[in-house]
Amino acid sequence: MIYGHRGARGEAPENTLPSFQKALDTGVTRVELDLHLSADQQLMVIHDPTLKRTTGRRGKVAQHNAADLMQMDARRAIPGWAESCPIPSLDQLFSRFPQMQHYQLEVKSGSVRQSRIVLAAVKELVERYQLQDKVVITSSSRTLLKYAKASGFNLPTGLVEEYALLNPVKAAKRYGCSHLILNWKLCTAERVERAQQAGLHVSVWTVNEEAKMLKLADMGVDSIITDYPARATRLFERSA
Repeated sequence: MIYGHRGARGEAPENTLPSFQKALDTGVTRVELDLHLSADQQLMVIHDPTLKRTTGRRGKVAQHNAADLMQMDARRAIPGWAESCPIPSLDQLFSRFPQMQHYQLEVKSGSVRQSRIVLAAVKELVERYQLQDKVVITSSSRTLLKYAKASGFNLPTGLVEEYALLNPVKAAKRYGCSHLILNWKLCTAERVERAQQAGLHVSVWTVNEEAKMLKLADMGVDSIITDYPARATRLFERSA
């Protein structure tokens, strides 16, 4: 399975509607994206907690209401992109792309309070758009995953693991996760096999080179997350 990273981050401004459209245009109907809360507690699709890198604006996402954030142009990371690309809300994204088959929703959250607000907001939108079987909520925050498990949160979750200071397979199972999202550098055939034997879907990021894609596919990973979904699609069509 191929997931477009922040839509199609290598081909369009990340985490914007044109980026998700670009992924769909290549036939990729699975995407990974990032969520932060606005000041009025709306879920916004943006990676950084601050606005500078993608919009050029100062300040934090959490300091602005959703209506204001949705007027900010987030195309700064792709020089020369012709059209304005406002920061979308998750509500807007779900509404715009009913043909999307699956979402990895990575929550950038730390505290229990934030976790409670974010998970409640995700649940409400997922139920409204009837996407219960089309989302997994992922995070590197043990606090969020622990809260999700303890509160009986009824949507699947996944552990995002970049460094593997502790055993990521055991950690994912401890927090009741169904997915393990690994930095590609952490992937070995043995780790992938152990994760899958534990019932985990293994998704790997960020995989942009063709040789790496093929190597990880040979390891048996369940899905790769790439900035270039068109490149991945062409590769696997050739090698099928």
